[in-house]
Amino acid sequence: MSDPNALDKAALAPYLEAEIPGFSGLLSIEKFKSGQSNPTYLLTAQSGRYVLRAKPPGQLLKSAHQVDREFTVMKALSGSAVPVPDMLHLSGEDSPIDRMFYVMGFVDGRIFWDPALPEASGNGERAAVYDAMNATLAALHDVDVKAVGLGDFGRPGSYFERQLARWTSQYRASETDAVADMDRLIAWLEAHMPADDGRVSLVHGDYRLDNLMFASDRPKVVAVLDWELSTLGHPFADIAYQCMQWRLPHASGFRGLGGIDRAALGLPLEEDYVAAYCRRQGLDGIGNWTFFLAFSFFRLAAICQGVYKRALDGNASNPEKARTYGKAVKLLSHLAVKLIDKHM
Repeated sequence: MSDPNALDKAALAPYLEAEIPGFSGLLSIEKFKSGQSNPTYLLTAQSGRYVLRAKPPGQLLKSAHQVDREFTVMKALSGSAVPVPDMLHLSGEDSPIDRMFYVMGFVDGRIFWDPALPEASGNGERAAVYDAMNATLAALHDVDVKAVGLGDFGRPGSYFERQLARWTSQYRASETDAVADMDRLIAWLEAHMPADDGRVSLVHGDYRLDNLMFASDRPKVVAVLDWELSTLGHPFADIAYQCMQWRLPHASGFRGLGGIDRAALGLPLEEDYVAAYCRRQGLDGIGNWTFFLAFSFFRLAAICQGVYKRALDGNASNPEKARTYGKAVKLLSHLAVKLIDKHM
């Protein structure tokens, strides 16, 4: 059985040479193992290295896998305080691989897959990595969206209300088994929706350590990657999502910081990380923190359900890993229900 994610080099090479200035001599295409949503490939050519990111093959949920939005936001951020790769080409749906894709320049650096940073030189470097991540997030939320041409990148206002509706719909469309904790979580979020405070910024939507590329020789962010879920929205969604992820068990596939002695490793406590972000944003603090965390658990669970459903349907980017996401839905919704019970 042929790999549905495999790309036809013979068909792709002349197209890329015609569309990307300076591109020549495609030598190899290698699919990155990471990433569950949009399959991503390293292109090695005589003219250099490039990265191609495509929609997955097969029938897709409406509004999912919008690689054109990723391309648009990264192109707009070029030259801003938020580092992104060079965006080189966006194809149409009628491309040589029969689906939309984009090509960007290859960025050399380090990706930290484990938030405990075992490969760091010591506590000082670990603290500096987290501070750089915090500073980059604050810079992202400071972007003047109108000035960079992203004023219409999403509907301003009522972000959490619209996102709850969107991801509930996505979850129901890909639901395979009834999950009682997920049903309870959705009902709780609907009942505890905070009033819209008018804050609007560009939000990444999946801001986490392994979506950042760091310089190979220092704790500096050189590229923010994977913008598929980006939109105009509420900045607290990004900071809460990041902190939610660190509450997950370190032993799980999510590689959280649950059970890790942060102080011993030089990693910031959640309250200190949030306080540093607030200082950079000129805020006294973040109210309704439990809601923002619970929403983050819910949204990630809904995303995982979609990955799991694609695995069952046979068109996941990484099928073997994707099947474990069914268990993740139960883990995430259970942790969220424990959180809201604790703060009731």
